[in-house]
Formats: sequence, structure tokens, C-alpha cells
Amino acid sequence: FSCVLNPKRRENHLLGRTKLSMSESKIIPMSEVQKHNSKKDCWVVIHGKVYDMTEFAPEHPGGSHIIYTFSGKDGTRIFDTIHTPDIFDKYTDVAPCVGTLDPKDVKETVVEEKKEGEKPPLDYLLNAFEFEQVAKSCLSAPAYAYISSGSDDEVTLRENHSAFGRIWLKPRVMVNVRDINMETTILGYKCAFPVMIAPTALAKLAHPDGEKCYCQGAGNQGIIQVVPTLGSLTVEEITAVRKPGQIHFMQLYVNTDRKKTEKLIRRAEKCGCKALFVTVDAPQMGRREKDMRMKYVPQATNQEDDGQVGNRGGGTANYLSSFIDPSLAWSDIPSLKETTNMDIVIKGIQCAEDAVLAFKHGAKGIVVSNHGGRQLDFSRSAIETLPEVMEALKKVGAENKMEVFIDGGIRRGTDIFKAIALGAKGVLVGRPVIYGAAGYGTAGVTKVLQLLKDEFRTAMMLCGTTRVDEIDSSMVSIKSLHHHYVASPNPDMMNYGYEPFAKL
Repeated sequence: FSCVLNPKRRENHLLGRTKLSMSESKIIPMSEVQKHNSKKDCWVVIHGKVYDMTEFAPEHPGGSHIIYTFSGKDGTRIFDTIHTPDIFDKYTDVAPCVGTLDPKDVKETVVEEKKEGEKPPLDYLLNAFEFEQVAKSCLSAPAYAYISSGSDDEVTLRENHSAFGRIWLKPRVMVNVRDINMETTILGYKCAFPVMIAPTALAKLAHPDGEKCYCQGAGNQGIIQVVPTLGSLTVEEITAVRKPGQIHFMQLYVNTDRKKTEKLIRRAEKCGCKALFVTVDAPQMGRREKDMRMKYVPQATNQEDDGQVGNRGGGTANYLSSFIDPSLAWSDIPSLKETTNMDIVIKGIQCAEDAVLAFKHGAKGIVVSNHGGRQLDFSRSAIETLPEVMEALKKVGAENKMEVFIDGGIRRGTDIFKAIALGAKGVLVGRPVIYGAAGYGTAGVTKVLQLLKDEFRTAMMLCGTTRVDEIDSSMVSIKSLHHHYVASPNPDMMNYGYEPFAKL
């Protein structure tokens, strides 16, 4: 939050910070809080503490309306669906704490009941697509809008999976496939099969346990989780529930305040994270219209915007983007390497030229990615970009010196197989894991990963391979991959779950 505060106000607030401990000891009844319910005098209760949000509300990256909605009220429930528990400790200059709510007025936070359809038993679900159908009945409308949305017309969002349908397999027969070994190594660390859990933000939008579900699901399946910078839980809370020997990597959005970036890196190192995935494709968040529309909620209170037109340019993504430094450049990579001993992986590569630059700047790996179709619409899918990336790396002698991963649109074990065949060391899976958690928590995450694992095993057997390193480009045909208007299989499962627009 501090990067968006008025500098003068921030200075004044910091000068008076020594008085806050005394303020926090002041007991305030709810009847007093309720009097401070206007834009000019806005108090909000969060976890039993009373905060004066008057000056901060207009600067709130997620929009002022959500703060004004809870002016003079307890906002703990909605706060917990977005923020990490320690955000006021990390950003002490957000809003002054004026006291502690009178214990007799503290009520147990009630989680808003979601309108749920009748969920099928977990064993009934047979593929990753079906988990989205269940999740839609479990998630709130704003949560589903944030998770499912892509940028602009969502062409790239749909293309990410559709592109896999333009790659055909070339099975080999009469091969002894009695024993299949799906194990691989990623940056030197063992992984049960070539899949990692992608670093997706705000997991508590999907499930109260947040990223713990992902951590435990990854541990159950013996794969690696990439911990997000902007998670609902801290890296300490996430890694605290891992199994002995379980590997974690850390994803990094570089903050405008580089000291905060370094602090986060130190925390990740202390938690045992082995690699740093630096996201480079988000100098500004894309226009995710479903998410943006959910930000604009007509207010039936006395907190109208004085006749001003509601700003629909925000949403959850807008809140997140305020933390990210848009000036990040290749020249910053050496300083990042000097800051940590973790391997540096550049996440968000979308062309061969940048893949080569990543290698020349000493990256140990890259993720070919368009941010799940959430940034620049009409950017190509990762699977389409992958062959040119591998060819360019081969020309500079980097093919076996820097590991390449992809994410975006992976819904089947055959998608994983195709990516490996075209040169990827592994893939990252995001939305299917989120949808698994939304419906069934850790058990859902574990099941989604198991289905992908089973499908990948089947693809290996039927293509005549017994080890991951036997999968190569001779086993796929990509003649139609770059032709976006050729006939391709109709992705009925994807289309059934796809929701193009939020309701007006």
C-alpha cells in the first residue's frame, strides 16, 4: 500500500507512529465506530482493531467504494478474502489504528454463504474441465470473475487451450511399455511428473485455506509449488504446511521499492525456496473486463460518489497492479542475481528474441507465458511460441543450458506430453488447481493433479515412451499449429464452461 500513499501524509503519519501503540490500547465500543460512517470520517473494524480509513480510502488501489461500504462497520469478512493477515504489520502507513473494539462488541466473523449447487462426489469428476463447472457453483460472482477473466475479448484466453488442438500425436507401437517412469527433474529437483503449480494470486477467493490447499496438494502428488508474491497467505504460512523434503519456488513481482523486493527475497530464502520466478510480463495489468465490471457495484447507501461516474477501470487486478514496478528492465537482472543465491527464472517470455536475452543475462530458466491470457489480447499461446524459442536457443548453444517451461491452457495429460515433445522441461498449471480447491479444498487439488498425471501416463504408454526424456518432437505433428483458421477439434468441454461476459 505504501507505494500509493501521498508522500507528505506518509511522512506525517510516520512521525506520529510512536503514538499508535497507545492508540491501539484504547477500547472503543461499536456504537462509537458506527458514528464514523462518512467519507470525511471513515472508520473500519478489521480483526478487532479500529482503523481510520478517511485519508486512505480515496487512494485504495481496489477502489474507495469497498471501504466506504464498510464505513462504521466490521469489514473483516471481505478483508480476509483479499488480503494477507499481516498486511497492516507490513504496511504500517496504510491507516492509523485508533483503538481496539470493545470485546463485548466483537462478533465471530461469519463467512458469507455462497450459493452452491449440489456438488457431485469428488470421485465422479473425470477431467479438469469438470472442476470449473463445480467451482462456478461454489465461487462468489466477483471471485469467479477475477479467476476466470482474460483481457479484452479473451481471444488469447481461449486460444491458449485451442492451440493444443492443432498439434497431433504420432504414436509408436510394439514398444514395451510395461513400466512407465514419469519422474523428472526441474532445476535439479525431483518432481513426480513434469508439472508445477503456477503462482496464482489470492487463493482465499477460492477456499478459506488459501494457498495451503495448493501446497498440500502438491505435496500429496510429489510436485513443486511456485509460491505467489500476492498470495492470500504469506510464504511463511504456506511453507509451514509442506511435507518433509517438499520443494518450493518463489514467484516475484518486483516492487517499485526495491528494499521491499529484497525483504521478500530474504523471507523466501529463509523459508527454503530454491528458485525465484521473476514475472516480467505485467508492467501494467491487462483490461480484464469481467473483473472490472465486478468492481462497479451500485451503492444503496449514503456513500454515493457525489454524482461522479463510477470508475470501472479497476477490479481486483487493478488492486494488485499497484505493487508492481513498470520500470523493470533487463539491466535489473544482474542486481537480482547479486541479491540472492536462488536460481533466477524469467516468467513471461513471449518471443524467441527475449528467450535468448534471458539466457545471455544468466537466467537458469524461462517460462514461456502470456499470463494466462490476462495481459495482451491476441498475444500468441505459449505452446505456439515454444518451437521458435527452442530453435533460437539451439542456435546460440543454450538449448541444454537453460530450462524452458510453459503455462497457459493446459487441461489434459496430452497437453503436457505435447509441451515436453516440443522442448519444454515442464509445465505450470493454474486455473484447474484453483477450481479444484474451490470445490473440494486440498482433496480437489490432489484429484486434479492425479487426473493430469493419469492422462499423461496414458499418453506416454500409447505413444510408446517409458521415460520423460524419451519424448521428443518426432512424436508430434505441428503443421497446423501456426494456422489459426484451420479446422481443429471443437473444444466442447472448454466451451461448455466458458462464460464470455459478466452480466450487465
